Amino acid sequence: MMKRLWKRLSTLALGMALFVTTLTVAAGAVEAASVSVEMRPDVEIVVDGTARTFYNVQGQEVHTLYYNGTHYLPVRAIGELMGKNVNWDQSTRTISLAGSRTTGPVQGTPDTSAKTQMITAELHPDFTITVDGVKRTFTDAQGNAVYPMLYQGTNYLPVRAIGELMGKSVSWNGATRTITLSGGSQVTDADSFGPSGIPATTNPTTPNSGLVSEETAKAKALTHAGLTASQVTFLRCKLDWDDGRQVYDVEFYTKDYKEYDYEIDARTGEILSYDYDAEASVPQQNGSSSYIGEAKAKSIALSAAGFSSGQVSNIRCYLERDDGRWEYTVEFWQGTMEYEFEIDAYSGTILSRDVDSIYD
Repeated sequence: MMKRLWKRLSTLALGMALFVTTLTVAAGAVEAASVSVEMRPDVEIVVDGTARTFYNVQGQEVHTLYYNGTHYLPVRAIGELMGKNVNWDQSTRTISLAGSRTTGPVQGTPDTSAKTQMITAELHPDFTITVDGVKRTFTDAQGNAVYPMLYQGTNYLPVRAIGELMGKSVSWNGATRTITLSGGSQVTDADSFGPSGIPATTNPTTPNSGLVSEETAKAKALTHAGLTASQVTFLRCKLDWDDGRQVYDVEFYTKDYKEYDYEIDARTGEILSYDYDAEASVPQQNGSSSYIGEAKAKSIALSAAGFSSGQVSNIRCYLERDDGRWEYTVEFWQGTMEYEFEIDAYSGTILSRDVDSIYD
């Protein structure tokens, strides 16, 4: 009798032990874990052709993190680009992106002293992500689950997950250490656009988005300027985000080289701001008819500094207008020194150069 009772008690104890072990394993599956991560301030993020610098709510620059073959970007800063408010609920440990932003993007000071280094961050399978009330989970390219990361108060998500949220494709250029998020396909072939079962405007100017078209934005700017399309040459009409809303940046010049720059609300067509420059220079400089290109501009700057591309880091090159002239600005680091060149976009002439310590 005692022998049988002892056997039953032993079996019960073993079952309880297995049960507790199972609970422990299950609980461990959702606990945060400290992981070794590489901080990569030299990685450039380009969204729809525009280089982006991210800041936390205190105005401090936050950098790209790299872990287990994946780059991670800050969630709140990405919310700014999406025009969504980002909320943290400590009681449920939930990051939510929803609604429209009530504040503009945070401005800050670039952290020029940051260096590539190994840091310790926290991987959080216990954090939940919701977008407009819908819970989202993410995987890497191999289909493995990926989770939010927390570092110095900032939540991060893998760049592939960020691309999914923004509806953009993600690419990586190892040579320039650049992550690019761009594009996003739209449905344009339908009889009407809107939620299923709800009457919607037929053939809107920008299907499936509620935005006015580029042509409408151009027409608004021309009407305000008192000009017609035949009297101007358009430099660009670009859809962008500004202060949490989508805007068109419309630029054009006249035959006598008066330059106009308009910012137009992409949803209402309202002119938000405009600028008129009567002293803008001729787009063709020094008799040339085309730009020298970024590769040539970089080569000119490196040659003038006496370095090869393999001897420098953080090299950047972008085209812009300065004092009515199209110029390439080329920036790079060599050791602890930062070099900056302004180069005529047509002739390749070096207009200015500057060398400073990266710690200044």
